[in-house]
Amino acid sequence: MTSLISAKGVHRLYRRGGFFRKAEPLHVLRGVDLEIREGEAVGLVGRSGCGKSTLGRVVLGLERPDEGTVLYDGRDVFAADGERFKEYRRNVQVVFQNVQGAVNPRMTAGEIVAEPLRNFLGLSKKEAVERSRPLLEQVGLKSSDADKFPAHFSGGELQRVCIARALAPEPKAVVFDEAVSSLDMLVQARVLDLIRKIRDERGLACLFISHDLRVVAGLCDEVALMADGVIAARERSVAALAASGHPAIKRLLESVPPSRPLHCRERAATDGEPEALPVHVAAGVSQAAM
Repeated sequence: MTSLISAKGVHRLYRRGGFFRKAEPLHVLRGVDLEIREGEAVGLVGRSGCGKSTLGRVVLGLERPDEGTVLYDGRDVFAADGERFKEYRRNVQVVFQNVQGAVNPRMTAGEIVAEPLRNFLGLSKKEAVERSRPLLEQVGLKSSDADKFPAHFSGGELQRVCIARALAPEPKAVVFDEAVSSLDMLVQARVLDLIRKIRDERGLACLFISHDLRVVAGLCDEVALMADGVIAARERSVAALAASGHPAIKRLLESVPPSRPLHCRERAATDGEPEALPVHVAAGVSQAAM
């Protein structure tokens, strides 16, 4: 597989402070290198505040790096002219965490999905909304759902609308930024199954940003660990990443809920049984061992 998106030596600084004190530099990204190949799913994991979402915004072209560059198909994204940059934005779409904040409550689902069709392909509103109906069906909703407003959908259903919107302009890559973290476990599993199915059917490259190891286990081809503003490790699976022994991955593993209630674990420890990893992480472990 050839490289589709490459972040090279990316730095990103912010200023924090107010009117009553001198602004201090906050160095969020410190020379990040990350490569995503065609059709590849990369999980980007790390604790909250480590810079994952900042890197996602830079990759999307929503923020310009202070140093370094992002290449798409070998070309500098931020050196592109208006038309080339627009083409990049069409080819690299995003699904955000906050589904309620990611949609206009006054627009129907059909109009929401139609937005990129109108912006990138120049379709009329009527034609774009009609094209949205089969896209909604593809993500497990009904064609008639195109006429409903966001308030009429559950969180999981609205996230499916957002996925349909991301797929509408037929991108080559999608960034999922904590896309299922606000959903309950059952809905998470269903949405992740949907993402896996769509990715396989379309051959999409994906960057899946999450602080939850269970989300990326079994879903991604490679998993990159972010810590202190850099990619600290990159492995083929969560299991291999866990085996690396990096302090940051140890802290993430400690934050994953246990697979069994406390009294069951105490009984297992008394009987000499090893503590099991949570189900989704264990799935990644078993796949790595195959």
